[in-house]
Parts: sequence; C-alpha cells; structure tokens
Amino acid sequence: MTYANAEPLVDIKTTMGDIKVKLYDDTPAHRDNFLKLVKEGYYDGVLFHRVIKDFMIQTGDPNSKTADSTTMLGAGDPSYTIEAEILYPKHFHKYGALAAARTGDQVNPERRSSGSQFYIVTGEKQDKRNLDRMEQRANNERKQNYFNALVKEHMDELKALRAAGDRAGMDTLRAKLIELTEANVKDEPLPAEMRAAYTELGGTPHLDGAYTVFGEVVEGMDVVEKIQNVETGAADRPKQDVRVISMKVADSK
Repeated sequence: MTYANAEPLVDIKTTMGDIKVKLYDDTPAHRDNFLKLVKEGYYDGVLFHRVIKDFMIQTGDPNSKTADSTTMLGAGDPSYTIEAEILYPKHFHKYGALAAARTGDQVNPERRSSGSQFYIVTGEKQDKRNLDRMEQRANNERKQNYFNALVKEHMDELKALRAAGDRAGMDTLRAKLIELTEANVKDEPLPAEMRAAYTELGGTPHLDGAYTVFGEVVEGMDVVEKIQNVETGAADRPKQDVRVISMKVADSK
C-alpha cells in the first residue's frame, strides 16, 4: 500500500511525553511500512527496550508489550524485513534522526531493516578532527569499492597471470587498476549541512551508510532526552519501563 501524503507526520505518545516524527518521501518502503504498523496499532504498548545515553533510544519489539523484567528483548519483529534504502550522505545520523534497526552485516550483508524496530538518534557533538577522519574514511571506502569492482572485471586476466606465475604481470595490472581508481574517484568533502549538524547539534556518524535513516524528530526532542537519561540495567534496558502508549498519523505541515 502507498500513501498520497508523501511526507507524513506521526505522533508518538509515550509515558514520558510526546514525540512527533516526520517520514521522508524518498524512503518509501520504510515510510509506508511504518504508517501501516501505526494504523494497525502495532506499536501501542511497546517498550523502549534499549537506551544508551549520548547514542540513541530504540523501540518496536512487539515481544516487549508483555515482557517481565527478566525477559531479553530486541529480537521481535513482524516476521519480515525491509530492503535497505540507505541514502547517505543525503540522510545521515544527525541528532533527532529516525532510523531502522537491523541485524549485523555477518548475517545480513544486504543491510535489510527490521520490519518494526527503529531508533531515534541523540549522539554527541563532533569536533573538526573527528569529522575530517570520517571524511577520509568515506573517500577511502569509495575508492576501495571502485577498485574491488575493477578487480572483478579483470578476474579472468588475474587468474591467468596467477596460473602462469607471472608476478610482474600481476603487479603491472594492479598498478593499472590503482591508477584508474585514482583517476576516476576523486576525494569529496562532507556536505556543509552535515558538518554543521554534527558540530552544532551532534549525532552518531559512525552509523552513516550502514543503516536506513527514514525520518527525523520535528517536536519532542526534550522527551527523547528524558528517555535517554533514564537509569538502565542489563542489555541497556531501562530499569523502569518506558512505554509507547500509542502512535497515530498526524496532519502534515
């Protein structure tokens, strides 16, 4: 199902106050799934089962609705996942970002999102040195990905050289692929908007490019702050339950 309202707002009523989030129109699979679950009342009663100060608050596990204090949470979902819609650097893990949780790369190399679990970013303010390192890592990753693609294109040639024991030929080909990579993949600066957001408001940049960011908080970050500051115990679960009372689609601005 798709929705005519491309960038809807959702009100999240919690036991610590109200949060309003906006869903991005360019992550339609996540937007439409989130709206579907909201309309079904799927989230009503779930706990914020994982809370890490200066990082994020996470909810959406249906098993948390009736869980006692000893139950391990975080594995519940609607029995499906959602194809990744990672649009980095357009959408990044700034303060207040809404993103989909998922299992790790080892078992989920396609980085598909949980069908229901999501988190809201708090994070920390970043200094220029950290952002410079992040910029360099991003450029190195782009070059590595391009180089790896070239290696795949020349795999038959590489295998033939290896089989012939032609080490010099292999070195020459490798140098050629490196030269092509450097010529075609130029360093790119982090967008100015991203640098400003991370230095002035904060966030969790180490998650960028690995998880789908599909919205952001437009009201109620004071409530998110309250939730992130609660006392937690094992597995980062709040010692006193913090619960979603209800969620509903609001009028778009």
